Amino acid sequence: MDKAHPASRVEDAFNAQLAGRLDSRGWVRRILPFAGYGGEDFANVYARVIMSQRRSSGGDEPAEPPVRRGWRAFFSAPLPAVTVTVRLGAARVEVVSDRGGYIEASLRGHGLKSGWHDAELELDGEIATEQVQIIAADTPLGIVSDIDDTCLVTMLPRPMLAAYNSFVLQETARRVVPGMPAMYRSLQAHHPGTPIIYLSTGAWNSHGTLERFLRRHGYPAGALLLTDWGPTEDSWFRSGQQHKRTTLERLTNEFPNTRWLLVGDDGQHDPGLYDEVASAKPDSVAAIAIRQLTPAQQLLSSGTPIPADEGDGNHQVPVLEGPDGYVLHRLVTKALRRLEHA
Repeated sequence: MDKAHPASRVEDAFNAQLAGRLDSRGWVRRILPFAGYGGEDFANVYARVIMSQRRSSGGDEPAEPPVRRGWRAFFSAPLPAVTVTVRLGAARVEVVSDRGGYIEASLRGHGLKSGWHDAELELDGEIATEQVQIIAADTPLGIVSDIDDTCLVTMLPRPMLAAYNSFVLQETARRVVPGMPAMYRSLQAHHPGTPIIYLSTGAWNSHGTLERFLRRHGYPAGALLLTDWGPTEDSWFRSGQQHKRTTLERLTNEFPNTRWLLVGDDGQHDPGLYDEVASAKPDSVAAIAIRQLTPAQQLLSSGTPIPADEGDGNHQVPVLEGPDGYVLHRLVTKALRRLEHA
């Protein structure tokens, strides 16, 4: 068996030492649940196991955490190899956290109808709850949305700007992309039952920050599928592009009767990735909507302007481009009408 990458061994040793010290100071194991999604016969539930300060006995915890800077979310003590019991409807499964403390529980036979339902995650007698959206098998339309520079302005992945936006900038100082929340709400109003899944190369550590931002600016509720920025068993960093590619393939397989509106921006690799999916499975993609960054934004985001025609375009799926959600909304609405009458 090959040895783990040196970076992962260093990270594991550091996390183990940190967890030991926090345990000696009275910290306890805690579950951080993330919103999940599923279909009529399955569900995917996500969470992370970390060390946390013991809750005070007096009073309830505040419903909305105080305003904070992003760096706080990236300093935690994850716990690997911890068994967590997950329940959703009639389904129950035990899952073990990975080396980053993350769990992904796949449940079968939950017996729930479409809509939002509470999943229970139990550890050390304590139960954490998080909502899971069950999507009907005959749902005709779904939305997959990028987050960075699509929902909020981040101008990733230039290192200095990424560090500033992720570790320094206060949550309330982040800027929303104009018109995007209204577009998603309108699409759901005109297409009842349409789910939205937020797919990003951002770190799971930023889940709470992103979730609060989306809620604060009126974005519809949906699962956030993020990734772990840390080293893997064989490399320094995980591939964000591969994370998106794998997730898109998974969604099209899990919901074969659903056509997805794929929304992203032209500052990174969304056009090419979405084009790959549309070329391989044109019947699974309703349209591709790309938010156009200005030349200056593209330069900050990728270091060099990216051509708008990054994909090969060898498919019949409409590709729609606009600078904000207002323009994209008009284009998407027209494209969906044409699709309905085709």
